[in-house]
Amino acid sequence: MAARAAIAVLGAFAAANTIAAPVASAAPKCSDIEVAFARGTDEPAGIGVVGQAFVDTLRPMVKGSTVSTYAVKYPATWHFWKAAAGATDLSKRIQATAARCPDTKIVMGGYSQGAAVVDVVATSPIAGLGYTAPLPAAVVPHIAAVVVFGNPSARIGQPLTRMSPVFGSRTADLCAPNDPVCSLGRDFHSHVRYPESGLVKLAAQWVTRHAQAPAASPTVRR
Repeated sequence: MAARAAIAVLGAFAAANTIAAPVASAAPKCSDIEVAFARGTDEPAGIGVVGQAFVDTLRPMVKGSTVSTYAVKYPATWHFWKAAAGATDLSKRIQATAARCPDTKIVMGGYSQGAAVVDVVATSPIAGLGYTAPLPAAVVPHIAAVVVFGNPSARIGQPLTRMSPVFGSRTADLCAPNDPVCSLGRDFHSHVRYPESGLVKLAAQWVTRHAQAPAASPTVRR
């Protein structure tokens, strides 16, 4: 499967993910919007720098709505096959949130290896290769939008917008110019500059449209 094969792509670019991350804030019992975000390789536990920049940008755009965060629990180490553990944790969180807070609009997000985590959840309807908690069909409508940054699947020609017939139209799969993790570019610095690239703002605008209006929006490809 392309989503899982793409995890191996990260091995060639491990040195690119060296930025530090603040810890995600505790989620209230039920919020209007919950952002479940998987950090990049070697970032400390939390939603990561890119995830935090995304949430900070999103909050003022969804005025009147409460926004909580959930940091996906997984090693985020150089052992990329362990991303499956993150996919299991992300899926279980989404299922629990949908059951406990049915009116909450869920946003799946991830950066770099975290994007590969999201890929597995969004494209794997059955368990396998360490992924043990596929999303039930009944939970899918609770996910308002998906945002991924520096997605390694895009480097092998399989962005999430193309891989997932279920979530493709709800997904912003964003790749900075010349980012070697998600494109054939060679600018390693671009991979750690998503907060400054303008793509975080674009992702927040994408989520705002989906979270505040039920109508489908055009697929975003970068």
